[in-house]
Amino acid sequence: MMVKRTLVIIICCIALSCGSSKRKHRKNNRNEVKIETRNTNSRVPTVTAPATEKIITSASYNNVEEYLEAFSLIAQEEMRTYKIPASITLAQAVLESGAGKGALTLKANNHFGIKCHDWTGDVVYHDDDARDECFRKYVDPKYSFRDHSLFLTGRQRYATLFDLDPDDYEGWAYGLRKAGYATDRKYPEKLIGIIERYRLYKYDSEVLGSNPDKFAERSKNVVNIHTVKKGDTLYAIAKKYNLTVEELKSKNGLSENTIEIGQQLNVTPAYNGF
Repeated sequence: MMVKRTLVIIICCIALSCGSSKRKHRKNNRNEVKIETRNTNSRVPTVTAPATEKIITSASYNNVEEYLEAFSLIAQEEMRTYKIPASITLAQAVLESGAGKGALTLKANNHFGIKCHDWTGDVVYHDDDARDECFRKYVDPKYSFRDHSLFLTGRQRYATLFDLDPDDYEGWAYGLRKAGYATDRKYPEKLIGIIERYRLYKYDSEVLGSNPDKFAERSKNVVNIHTVKKGDTLYAIAKKYNLTVEELKSKNGLSENTIEIGQQLNVTPAYNGF
């Protein structure tokens, strides 16, 4: 009896040991399959996904200077490659994007207001000249700058601009308007005003290895003056120069709405508030 009982115990132990080993082996196999599936499924996002696959949202910059600091090197590289003055690229970007604060720029990384013509990439819809117009969308702001260069170099209507001196930002400003880049009649003056106010020609000079001093005089005290004449009001003057009444009063240290004939007022444009 003792022998039989001992044999039964030994057989049971062997059976339990084998069963446990099989269960453990199956469990490991399930784990291995699950890990392989997770690692080989490219549609499952992981923390190690390449950063270039993620949409990089444009930052909102505190002022124009911060915006220029962020993109000046990119504009200079575009100038070296495509011969578009960095000053023009930056001035257009400041104006079109609201120095990085515009709604289109924030949601689409579109810094130049380029629409969807001949475009097969991502798009967004945004109110501009008409409602819900189609605009190009970029995964990174730098691609907006590159597309701006390709846009200008790839269209015959802009070809004559590349015959200008590489630092002729005035020629480029008027040429862009003439070629149909913008419908705003004051577009050239706005670009030139931004370039001279922020001395953007210095970025052209750095690329060309030239002396920026030849343009320095243009940036000294860049102020537009309006001489008050009979019938003028602060409201009418402000509207004429794309200012608000409060901006006009602030520029001229006025505490009241009274002005006099012959009085000279600073009416330098705010360039969309920059």
